[in-house]
Amino acid sequence: MRLTLAFAALRRHPMRTLLAIFGLAIAAALLIDMVMLATGMRESFRSLLTSQGYELRVTPRGTLPFDTEATVGGAAELVAELRAHPDIERVSPSLGTTVQVSSAGSSRSGGTSAGADTSTTSATTTSAFALGTQPDVQGEYSVLTGRAPAAGDSVLREVIVNGALLQKLSARVGDTLTVTTGRSAQLRMSGDQSMVIITGEARFLYVPPGLPAMSAPLAAVQTFLGDAGRDRISLAMASVRSAPGDNQNNSARTEAVREWIETTFSRVTAISTETAIVQVEERLAYFRQLAFILGALSLVIGVLLVTTLVSLSVNERLGELAVLRAIGVARGGVLQQIMLEGLLLGVAGITLGLGLGLITAQWLNTILRDFPGLPADLDFFVWSAEAAWKSLAMLLVASTLAGAWPAWRASKLRVAQALREEAIG
Repeated sequence: MRLTLAFAALRRHPMRTLLAIFGLAIAAALLIDMVMLATGMRESFRSLLTSQGYELRVTPRGTLPFDTEATVGGAAELVAELRAHPDIERVSPSLGTTVQVSSAGSSRSGGTSAGADTSTTSATTTSAFALGTQPDVQGEYSVLTGRAPAAGDSVLREVIVNGALLQKLSARVGDTLTVTTGRSAQLRMSGDQSMVIITGEARFLYVPPGLPAMSAPLAAVQTFLGDAGRDRISLAMASVRSAPGDNQNNSARTEAVREWIETTFSRVTAISTETAIVQVEERLAYFRQLAFILGALSLVIGVLLVTTLVSLSVNERLGELAVLRAIGVARGGVLQQIMLEGLLLGVAGITLGLGLGLITAQWLNTILRDFPGLPADLDFFVWSAEAAWKSLAMLLVASTLAGAWPAWRASKLRVAQALREEAIG
């Protein structure tokens, strides 16, 4: 009965009710987007770092992975000692550099007879990020098509590339490219060249979208770079042995290995997944602060919308409410009926806002992922069922309680006075 009366009260002014629902839906969409933003970056980055099973990153002292062009010498000895540690399961060394890549120019001629087609296609050159890895243990990319380069090559013959490089060069798997090390116009020096075959297309996990990238065996890249790359690496990722379900001991073992690395090798810094997450969160703290502020504003907006609409509805129905009281409806009954109006508004607005929030989150995530320097697989908005439902439940409770003030006023209505004013009016 009370639910029917509450629904009928909202239908009296359909346009006003509809606008209030849309306003509440926008507030709900903003709230869920901000919750996804606040929790999404951390979870997405954690998932990215642990996707290949490596908990530690070993870099030149004082640097983050590939933040600078710094490298670590004595790489073979370093990697061998890391692999000899009883708690380290796998080690994946890599060396990053920038190279010039050219597609092979081609020309064709239809002959010398009249009307013959003669055309020439010039070579296309672009700068690309080159990564030397050991394909059997690498955690830098996933193969989409084709295959990874042969692991045993010590001469640069084969590469796997990303879609951005294929697009830049208008190339495809199986084509031949010319790879050149850095040039110096001032010193009139040109780098070494090597002809390579594209063996496959890969998705590079930590490379920003749109940045051309390629990978080849570590030994081949070291040889190709000459003195600049001889026995050097930019990064080594280590996987620590763990016991399923024993997260506390696993974390302690990872921290112990990290401390051992930094104590044993003075020239490197060991970064655990947890440390890396903290460092990234410090860089992206602005987004979390923004999410908190806008999420709080969405709650306030939702409460104000419901309070305003229910108050208007109560003021227009004082005579009706007085009649209900006069025929024996208890104050608690009036209070429940009016608060049900806030509940109905909340349910309708939140249902609509959930769909709207998911759509806008996907759109905003696409925009933010284009920020320069961010990995292609990093998401800003990640759906977390627990956090999302808690926030929407909070908004629903807030919208229901928003009708408490006008409901309390209606329950305290002086019946005789209200009926007299209604008759005179």
